[in-house]
Amino acid sequence: MAPERTSDESLPDGGATRTVNSYVTLLKSVRSAGLLKRRRGFYITVFVILMAAWTGTWSGFLLLRDTWFQLLIAAVMGVVLTQFAFLAHEAAHRQVFKSKGMNEWSARLVGTGLVGISYSMWAQKHTRHHNFPNVIDKDPDIHTGAIAFHPQAASTRRGVMVQVTRRQGWLLFPLLFFLGVSLHVDSLKYLLHQRKVDHRWVEIPVLLLRLLAVPILVFSMLPLGMAFAFLGVQLGVFGFYMGASFAPNHKGMPILPTSSRTDFLNRQVLTARNISGGWFMDTLMGGLNRQIEHHLFPDMPRPYLHRASGMVKACCDELGIPYTETSLAASYVIVVRYLDDVGLFAGEPFECPVVDQFRPR
Repeated sequence: MAPERTSDESLPDGGATRTVNSYVTLLKSVRSAGLLKRRRGFYITVFVILMAAWTGTWSGFLLLRDTWFQLLIAAVMGVVLTQFAFLAHEAAHRQVFKSKGMNEWSARLVGTGLVGISYSMWAQKHTRHHNFPNVIDKDPDIHTGAIAFHPQAASTRRGVMVQVTRRQGWLLFPLLFFLGVSLHVDSLKYLLHQRKVDHRWVEIPVLLLRLLAVPILVFSMLPLGMAFAFLGVQLGVFGFYMGASFAPNHKGMPILPTSSRTDFLNRQVLTARNISGGWFMDTLMGGLNRQIEHHLFPDMPRPYLHRASGMVKACCDELGIPYTETSLAASYVIVVRYLDDVGLFAGEPFECPVVDQFRPR
């Protein structure tokens, strides 16, 4: 379902006040229902299951030795690492423990030590995303790189990138296979070059140990060609799974101009998309499928997101704010079409600031 309101439409003063008050009331209702309480037992159980799976994959790796069935082990490793990344994401949002420090160090241990992504890099980037979702020049998740996420960015393309951008919708999924490598490289660059990084000298050795240990073990146990194939599959599955879990959440939803002053409730709901699928999708996507509720209540534990969705829908219906939810397959179709539409602006002058015409239909 496409939003009916244009992405940068301002609300009358009375409407804005009503929306703000409604969010305050919604937050109080969520808190009164106990939906912001920590679920430490749930997350410890998830961690234990994932550690068992991680141990099992390495046990399989050691037992199989020199065989191409190792590529199946590599694929499973990519899946398990992505699930660890979801867990680190939730700890970083302080969903696991009451203590801020416990959450941060848990996220650093799992994210940096197991997944190989700098917690410090992720935290600063993800905080800006939550504060300014889909806001041009403020949301790092729509920063122009291999993909241009809005017409203004596409219009700056030159040379061969014009043709690439005009086909970027269909190129998105092949590019996701390289996301894992990109995250590892960006983590190292951030830790080495950023002027101020909390616990830099903890994260650098931990990250280097993680990024070197796996290749060293793989190359010491497998023939050269098989070792390269193993790492390629592991990194490819990890990157694809990560990207395919994040892409449906905001891509193809309204893009807000840099000067947007949209209130918090409208900004978070209008720019996010939920993915239907119940508990299975909650597990597959680590709660990211409940993107609207996650953005409204970032510290809400995963098990409570489905209960909050009914309350959020009721609030949005009352205020006339479109609440977008679709299937995973439908979301991918929307994202591909949206990116291809944006790609039409590649190399062309961009004058019109209204980009809402490219929201999903």
